[in-house]
Amino acid sequence: MQSNPSRADAPRARKHPLASSNHGIERVDDYAWLRASNWRTVMRDPSVLDPEIRNHLEAENAYTSSAMADTDALQETLFAEMKGRIKENDESVPAPDGPFAYYTRFVVGGQHPLFCRKPRGGGEEQILVDGNELAEPHSYFRIANVAHSPDHSLIAYAVDTRGSEFYAVNIIEAHTGKLVDFQITDNNGALQWAADSRTLLYIWLDEEHRPRRVLAHEVGAQSTDRVVHEKPDPGYFLEIDATQDQRFLLLGVHDHETAEVSLIDASQPDATPRLVSPRETKHDYSVDHHDGRLIILTNSDGAEDYRIVEAPADNPGRENWREIEPHRSGRLILNIVAYKDFLVRLEREDGLPRIVIRRFADGEEHSIAFDEEAYALGLSQGYEYSTNILRFTYSSMTTPAQVFDYDMAERTRELRKTQEIPSGHDPSQYVTQRVMAPAKDGETVPVTLLYHTETKLDSTAPLLLYGYGAYGMTMPASFSTTALSLVDRGFIYAIAHVRGGQEKGYRWYKEGKREKKENTFTDFIAAGEYLACENFTTKGRIVAHGGSAGGMLMGAIANMAPDLFLGIMAEVPFVDVLTTMLDATLPLTPPEWPEWGNPIESADDYRTIAVYSPYDNVRAQCHPHIIALAGLTDPRVTYWEPAKWVAKLRELDRSDNLILLRTNMEAGHAGASGRFERLKEVALSYAFALKIAGRS
Repeated sequence: MQSNPSRADAPRARKHPLASSNHGIERVDDYAWLRASNWRTVMRDPSVLDPEIRNHLEAENAYTSSAMADTDALQETLFAEMKGRIKENDESVPAPDGPFAYYTRFVVGGQHPLFCRKPRGGGEEQILVDGNELAEPHSYFRIANVAHSPDHSLIAYAVDTRGSEFYAVNIIEAHTGKLVDFQITDNNGALQWAADSRTLLYIWLDEEHRPRRVLAHEVGAQSTDRVVHEKPDPGYFLEIDATQDQRFLLLGVHDHETAEVSLIDASQPDATPRLVSPRETKHDYSVDHHDGRLIILTNSDGAEDYRIVEAPADNPGRENWREIEPHRSGRLILNIVAYKDFLVRLEREDGLPRIVIRRFADGEEHSIAFDEEAYALGLSQGYEYSTNILRFTYSSMTTPAQVFDYDMAERTRELRKTQEIPSGHDPSQYVTQRVMAPAKDGETVPVTLLYHTETKLDSTAPLLLYGYGAYGMTMPASFSTTALSLVDRGFIYAIAHVRGGQEKGYRWYKEGKREKKENTFTDFIAAGEYLACENFTTKGRIVAHGGSAGGMLMGAIANMAPDLFLGIMAEVPFVDVLTTMLDATLPLTPPEWPEWGNPIESADDYRTIAVYSPYDNVRAQCHPHIIALAGLTDPRVTYWEPAKWVAKLRELDRSDNLILLRTNMEAGHAGASGRFERLKEVALSYAFALKIAGRS
């Protein structure tokens, strides 16, 4: 391959120092000018971006293209490989609901799904929403939600054409596709029909991209949409849902650790919402309904890993809660679904998920067993309540996704679909393994590995180490069609299940947030050191990968342990943590304070964040090779965070390594739209990893 372009050719952002003071602590930001003053407008119309900022981002893109030009052919090969593992005319397993079965499918060459249905007893397909047709006029397009009315006559769907996650909602006739109502704008993609099939609940976003109101839209009515709930506190999210039996609509208010739920009789959508349990700080709960009683998943009364209680639906206050499944430390209950005869729960223990089924009639329980050392499991609860069939998905690092229908009464399972890999996949050619890396404080960090049987475990292999570690999100040990392109070229692919997730229970999450956030970073470093020590790889042969809050992890380890890593791939990286948490006007800042702390109000929180905030801690040293990917209309991690970070890295780096930034000028947090366009971004990142590892 060609040598890297001259560092002298790299863009240099001008320095325009901006001083600030909080809690008596002075701080100077040389690159604050990269934050567009009209960023709210840019989210909706990228063409109004300040020309100087646009020129800088485009210069960075041009430099990245130049630096990666010697991998153009490799990127094309990687893209072709990854596309070749995707069945182009794929189709989901139909989900029955009354007279119809609903499903999605793709056509050959199509980037977007078609949402379809067939008569349940057999008959001709009806295409309800054609994503490819709708996407034609747009450079970016994503369908967030398609919801059919209970009587199956109307379809509501939400689309985003900017990448900014401001969705527009259309309501059409199911049989004709005719638009029956005006477009609902500034929606977050959440839609829920009432039982009358004429009332549609949705969530309205304000100019700061915050969910502020739940509105009820009556199809065909000329009146203004009715406000069901208005949330003045910007620190909470709104959500709408329904119980499995469709008896109640659920209105949720929550942040990352506190929740409250209100009920709306689905047959009386104009009724006043009825609160289940008032909001209490750090009390999280969710609700389903069964035969006149609520089934509640809650962490109340010290149930850190959650317990299940029931309460009368007409009098659901805490004083009437009766426990039906106690808390057990280390066994984290993730989700519950109440069917007519069975209560299903998804739980995790010792890092592995399982499904447990309880018969309501007598309380008898059984679980569904699996054999592999590490795997991923998910519930697909479907539309129906009076059914014995539970649908779930299973995969592992070596096993493509499988969809099963499980008869809860007969305890039998039927394989409905196995993810097809058109270019071929032989699971016997790969090994998946779970190891435990010792952390600096005596904890052990689970690490899931995937490698080819021909890869020698003699320390010579390059290794990609992925991590996230925030919001209690667990990184599943699931099948990845893209990772195989690295593994087939001699890479070991590893996932470090660091603190901040919930792989080892809710405690694992608590020990990776706020004042304990550093555990996330040191766990990841410990995982890398352990893998080197055990001869899976060696120091300086590890490429780290993370996105969003995992991008913060990437920024932190670049500062803390640069010698351990050969390179870092940071997607939409949340690296300017202190500045963002000090800016209450940004979309996600107030709801994020429970996760990171509020440095506006608390000097202690300010100092805690200042210690690890990646942008604030970049210093003069040799850094690994780094590539950062951003999206111009990203409302979650704004484009200027990675832009500022790369500018500062380039100023202070003392190595000859690559430091690259690529900003998608027509997309947001999720990257390019379309199932194939997104693969081109993955191909760029993987080509970067292969280039620096000499494995092209």
